Amino acid sequence: MEKVIEYLENNKEQNLQELFEFLRIPSISSQQSHKADINKAAEWLVENFKKSGIENAKLIPTDGHPLIYAEWLGAGTSAKTVLVYGHYDVQPVDPINLWDNPPFEPIIKNGKIFARGSADDKGQVFTHIKSAEAYLKTDAKIPVNLKFIIEGEEEAGETHIEEFIEQNPDLLKCDTVLISDTEWFQAGLPSICYALRGLAYFEVEVEGPNRDLHSGTFGGAVDNPIQVLAWMITQLKDKYGRITIPHFYDDVLELTEEERSNFEKLPFDLENYKKDLDVRELDGEMGFSTLEKVWTRPTLDCNGIWGGYTGEGSKTVIPSKAWAKFSCRLVPNQNAEKIIKLVLEHIKKLAPPTVKVKITSLSGANPVRIDPDNDAIRSAISAFKKAFGKDVVFMREGGSIPVVEKFSQVLHSPVVLMGFGLPNDNIHSPNESFAVDNYFGGILSSAHFYNEFSKI
Repeated sequence: MEKVIEYLENNKEQNLQELFEFLRIPSISSQQSHKADINKAAEWLVENFKKSGIENAKLIPTDGHPLIYAEWLGAGTSAKTVLVYGHYDVQPVDPINLWDNPPFEPIIKNGKIFARGSADDKGQVFTHIKSAEAYLKTDAKIPVNLKFIIEGEEEAGETHIEEFIEQNPDLLKCDTVLISDTEWFQAGLPSICYALRGLAYFEVEVEGPNRDLHSGTFGGAVDNPIQVLAWMITQLKDKYGRITIPHFYDDVLELTEEERSNFEKLPFDLENYKKDLDVRELDGEMGFSTLEKVWTRPTLDCNGIWGGYTGEGSKTVIPSKAWAKFSCRLVPNQNAEKIIKLVLEHIKKLAPPTVKVKITSLSGANPVRIDPDNDAIRSAISAFKKAFGKDVVFMREGGSIPVVEKFSQVLHSPVVLMGFGLPNDNIHSPNESFAVDNYFGGILSSAHFYNEFSKI
């Protein structure tokens, strides 16, 4: 490990500049206009694998954006195998006017790398490639076999990687799946996530008259699709913050007393939380703490709503149509397919006879809860300790990584969520960032993980 650590220390600037190259590629997977950028990012990453010493790296076409598969099996058949997962695609950058610097021109400010994809997930997945490089460039044999599967559709909600996993269990066979796409509880407190919420995402279209109408000539006689849609959205939750869809909570796995006690021990500061968000008070389901609300309770949120005239000046119309997108976050034991069915049925029942309603399910992913009592997580704890010099805490996250459940189901290998992000990294928002110390510390943690896991 001494040579590996020395190499990493001597090549910090090089590892930073390579990440900057990666971040400059606007690989937005959900926008067709960036398809060429997606392909460019995938090709760039394959070349970086080869440059790093992992020669067996290739693009795998799908019906959507390409996957990247890479492997180094030089540790031998008796050694353990680690499969690293990540994604090279990024979220859209809107609203662009809220960025302090262009989102694909990375800069360092106040110890953080600011760019779209810096924390989610280019910076995090890149740590594992650079740690492998440190072994290979110092002629230090990596103590485990390594496989990488990196996708370009995670932010678009596509499922081609799940099909690939189902069809290639032997190729991806491993002793653990290592994922860095999560965050720490707070800066300076290395954290391992053991549970993720799932997701069900929908689009609703409400159609009234067959054309936009003059609001003076028809107002008061014809129902307004925007107002109907707004009313329908408000009916989905009660005044206590509970979702009103029948049977929505039937399968929710309640917290254990031990988990609740562990949450209470975490250094959560409610006033700082509100101050950071610039809100006077919080909302949500009554009867639960803030951490319980965002980690362990299901939610329903409107993500966007539009319709009618929104341009400059006035145009007095009753719009023909209105649209909204909304999502449900799901918690352990809930099933995305079941929730999607419940939501579809309920929305249709809410619709008054004055309009026609079309609701489309856009994506779904089941929640995940990982048993932290396994060798891979013990190795991650040790790796964090060696890299950052601090004890690890366990936490849940409110977000989703849809592929985690598929790995567990098909490969029957424990998943380790060893992320390096921070709560204020602004992922999915303007001014996304990734702490420089966590980037370098992440590379070192990854190198230690390979070594620690090989010995258990």
